[in-house]
Amino acid sequence: MTVDTQDSGAAAPTVVAPPRTVAAVRKFVAEHGGSATAVVQPVGYAGVRITLVGADGVLGDEVVADIATADAVVEAVEGVSTSGWERSVTSIVTPREGHWKKMAGWVANQTRFPKARNGLG
Repeated sequence: MTVDTQDSGAAAPTVVAPPRTVAAVRKFVAEHGGSATAVVQPVGYAGVRITLVGADGVLGDEVVADIATADAVVEAVEGVSTSGWERSVTSIVTPREGHWKKMAGWVANQTRFPKARNGLG
């Protein structure tokens, strides 16, 4: 995050979007229909996640330091609007093939599972 420290008479410092993040979001938008909806979500100490839903429903994400930086990224990329997890956004989400396996990690590659510890298995 870069903060403009010059005193230009403005009350709030200017936050500059990280160029690598802006480039990644632009690439995502170009590859997934020319537009995207961004859902900005704080994720604790890690920062703020910008979850992208492309026009084709594919998910992507970037993590930045704070909400001001996330807002700067969204403003820097044409074709990106912000929203919450509204029905209009969730209804078009179509994860990439294999996305569930990537998110499941090592569990996705198992052929045997341990017996349940709660007595139900």
